[in-house]
Amino acid sequence: MLVARSVVLFLSAALFEIGGAWLVWQGIREHKGVAWIGLGVIALSIYGFVATLQPDANFGRILAAYGGVFVAGSLAWGVIADGFRPDRWDMTGAVICLVGMAVIMYAPRGQ
Repeated sequence: MLVARSVVLFLSAALFEIGGAWLVWQGIREHKGVAWIGLGVIALSIYGFVATLQPDANFGRILAAYGGVFVAGSLAWGVIADGFRPDRWDMTGAVICLVGMAVIMYAPRGQ
């Protein structure tokens, strides 16, 4: 149950961080305006809060593992939101990052 909760939290964090960054990008780079930037800043703030809900108490571990989720999630966001088509190297890199994330977060550790 803890792993399932952790995975849901990582996916939620990715949604808010990547979505927030995309909104800021759209507001500035695509000239969509200050409302988009403001929504992006709010989403990024929510990401910061969601990350604290992880069951592991180690900040460095959580953020390091989240990096793998961020890499794969960013590629997925690009596919969905911008029509980006990752190549085999993008996909290979994302898989490597997700495997690294799983090792960092879910490897058995001695107490």
